[in-house]
Amino acid sequence: MSDFKWLNESKATESPGKITLLATEKSDFFCNPAAAGEDGITPESLSNAPFYYLDVTGDFVMKANVSHEFKAVYDAASILVMENARVWAKACFELTDFNTRAVVSVVTNQTSDDANGCNIDGDSVWLQVVRVGQAFGFHYSEDGENFRMMRVFALPVGKTVKVGLLAQSPIGPGGERHFEKFSLENRTVKNIRSGR
Repeated sequence: MSDFKWLNESKATESPGKITLLATEKSDFFCNPAAAGEDGITPESLSNAPFYYLDVTGDFVMKANVSHEFKAVYDAASILVMENARVWAKACFELTDFNTRAVVSVVTNQTSDDANGCNIDGDSVWLQVVRVGQAFGFHYSEDGENFRMMRVFALPVGKTVKVGLLAQSPIGPGGERHFEKFSLENRTVKNIRSGR
């Protein structure tokens, strides 16, 4: 897909209906709000994960079916919308620090929050992001048809934002992240909560 650009360039392999990105070692987008615990694994502040994106103006719907190998904690195949390195949001299919595969969302406006969503039993899940003005919605689906809301939020962004695919491995060695049946449409959904 010749229109894609890189932030933190890595390797992209494209075949009909599929994009595979290589997550590099110890790579992520996360602005830690300094909420560290004595136990467990606290994410570092990083902005070095490979991001394969398009510049998109106005309202849109982007989705893909994502999968990966779940080797290390916080490994994820993610979709990301970005204004700049301190204003962005991502929806992830992640190996959590609770040893679950879950849909996880992070919204960053100078610092990041971190919200684990539903656990997913399968090896893949659909992730979707929609924009309506300054509002965004993240959704997930196990069948590609029936999407459920992860969260709705606002970001202080311009008319054009970076939108695309993110391959992260914050504490691991990296690896392949697969994005199948990727689509991006310039349209406005009627209901941002349902994504339709």
